[in-house]
Amino acid sequence: MKNLEKGLRDFFKSIGEDPSREGLRETPKRVAKMVEKVFGGYGQDPRKIAKTFDGEKYDEMIVVKDIEFFSTCEHHMMPFFGRVHIGYIPNGKILGLSKFPRIVEIFARRLQNQERLTHQIADAIEDVLHPRGVAVIIEAKHLCMMARGVEKQASNVTTSALRGLFKKKVNTRNEFLTLVKN
Repeated sequence: MKNLEKGLRDFFKSIGEDPSREGLRETPKRVAKMVEKVFGGYGQDPRKIAKTFDGEKYDEMIVVKDIEFFSTCEHHMMPFFGRVHIGYIPNGKILGLSKFPRIVEIFARRLQNQERLTHQIADAIEDVLHPRGVAVIIEAKHLCMMARGVEKQASNVTTSALRGLFKKKVNTRNEFLTLVKN
């Protein structure tokens, strides 16, 4: 973190700021702490936090929706944020409900693009549960589109990953989409 702090002081100088002035003097330390939190998903393994309950007979769709997240665009180092909707059809085991937001956080707290984030969440759930199907939809706003470049404030980006029955069965996919919309 000391290298990061030094780099930030150099950055301030490069944009014409004085890193020793009152308002910026402690900023490199605060940013270093923020970086540890915002990028805390590195080195975390979703399989280690995923508490499954085996032997469950439940075989209908389970949907956890509106999981809030924020991440950082790897192309512009700007935030993107929104909601994740996850559905799965168990195959003998279920996952504790609080683990879905934790899985989202593990992958969101890395340099990301939304497409990869969507697939990583679906892959992790598939790897942990081996369900009959999994679906993930992410709806997000990207500051890189809002504050620079095209500067479009109302645009949203939606990505999806469909596996198993959600990909093969139109009725299953439609049920998930209906549940997410309501």
